[in-house]
Amino acid sequence: MSQPANQFELSSPPEDVISSLTFSPNNPSRLLVSSWDKSAHLYDTNAGLNGSKLTAFPHAASVLDCCFGETDSDVFSAGLDWQVQQLDPETGKGNMLAIHESAVKSICYNTETKSLLSGSWDQSIKQIDPRSPGSTSSYAQPHKIFSLSTISHILVVAMSSRSVYLYDLRNMSSPWQRRESSLKFMTRTVRCMPNAQGYASSSIEGRVAVEFFDPSDESQMRKYAFKCHRSTEGGVDVIYPVNTLAFHPIYGTFASGGGDGVVSLWDGMAKRRLRQYQKYPASIAGLSFSNNGKHLAIGTSSGFEDGHDDGACPPESIKIFVRELQEGEGKGKGQ
Repeated sequence: MSQPANQFELSSPPEDVISSLTFSPNNPSRLLVSSWDKSAHLYDTNAGLNGSKLTAFPHAASVLDCCFGETDSDVFSAGLDWQVQQLDPETGKGNMLAIHESAVKSICYNTETKSLLSGSWDQSIKQIDPRSPGSTSSYAQPHKIFSLSTISHILVVAMSSRSVYLYDLRNMSSPWQRRESSLKFMTRTVRCMPNAQGYASSSIEGRVAVEFFDPSDESQMRKYAFKCHRSTEGGVDVIYPVNTLAFHPIYGTFASGGGDGVVSLWDGMAKRRLRQYQKYPASIAGLSFSNNGKHLAIGTSSGFEDGHDDGACPPESIKIFVRELQEGEGKGKGQ
């Protein structure tokens, strides 16, 4: 794949499938990546021509998710070792904050409550104060947790059986709203809008749904879903999973990444696609916009949708690209 002039490939990528990646909310050049190679990786994307790996945090098992907290020094991870850890960028070591009874699929940090949220396949959510891990609270859920996302005082929990719960983090005793996903197949990821008006979710069956928090009938009439990441190959319709979503922090538009190796940019309010980038050489595993909205990180890894029956991931498919957005790129209609 020829490299566009406004994009570079990060040096020293992980050695196995990328599970997630996220830019720091405070620093446009700090990128955190979790991987099945049993490590979380911290990069400076602004160092030299191809960025630089600052440190790798070893774990006992594959790492399924990662996020930043209040500062660049607050780094968190979770995965197949059932643990939620706080990682120290200075030493590269981890400190266990909480432990679940099965794999921890998703974590996110809420700035309003200064709490870390973890969602596990053990059908529970934990709310953790990293400053005082002993005060951790646990909340049972009806199904396996697949994805969490938070904004303002709201937590969105996407589970198996197409179940979606919305919580008010100021009162976690019971869900604020219980919903059924607008998507007919398994949810892959959920992400909150930066304006705290709603969220987008994606499924394994090439669809994205856009929904709103306001439970009024008028607001709920605005929700919709659309098909994407599909192609016709040899006269056959091929449908790919939509693995990852990321909202632009300034414009509120969002990017989607699919098993087809395609990244598309959408204006959710105007219900239209803004652009589709050149096809990447493997399935898109993770997307994240920098906090200033000027860069988009794209993680790729091959898997089942690339024809590997055993799920093996060729090392050459594991790449992290950083794309510099042009002036106005990502702007929605009328912005």
